[in-house]
Amino acid sequence: MALMRVNPTRMELSRLKKRLAVAIRGHKLLKDKRDEMMRRFVELIKKNKEMREQVEARLTQALGEFLMARALMSAEVLEESVMYPTRRYDLKISKRNIMNVNVPKIDYEETSQEGLSPYSYGFAATSGELDGAVATLSGLLPEMLELAEIEKTSQMLAEEIEKTRRRVNALEFIMIPQLEETIRYITMKMDEDERASRIRLMKVKDMIEQRRA
Repeated sequence: MALMRVNPTRMELSRLKKRLAVAIRGHKLLKDKRDEMMRRFVELIKKNKEMREQVEARLTQALGEFLMARALMSAEVLEESVMYPTRRYDLKISKRNIMNVNVPKIDYEETSQEGLSPYSYGFAATSGELDGAVATLSGLLPEMLELAEIEKTSQMLAEEIEKTRRRVNALEFIMIPQLEETIRYITMKMDEDERASRIRLMKVKDMIEQRRA
């Protein structure tokens, strides 16, 4: 471990000891933060997996029903049937804080008339498969928004966990050992200088006594 370039003085020794105490405390705080973020990240990943499987299953169902409707209906009638939506949703994107990480929060509000049918077409020229697909997709929007929020939160937490992990490793394997090694060096250097000064004083004392004799 390379030593820090410092003067081996008592003032420098005191300053480095304070830096070491701050580094040790910062290392513990960052490690606790990393562990807590990992716990929350694992919870989000599990929830994300469950929701994604549910959403994909319902999307697959809706797609199958659309394909059946397309086989039973002409392309022009199918396109006209789904051209004009009957509902309107306004999205509001805000932020919430998780372990000092600002993650997105998605809220939505339906501005259409309450209780309005999701079907924008008559039932005479359409098939039941199209009704099922529209109904499935109509109820799927809240889950898709929640899934998007969870996936983005998981991504941002993963990035912050990686940054925190690098900081913890830098403190644990570089800064703290370097400070400890430098403190040992300064302590040994000061002890050595003190011994040398003591020996010089003893020699001077012996020389004085010899001259007096």
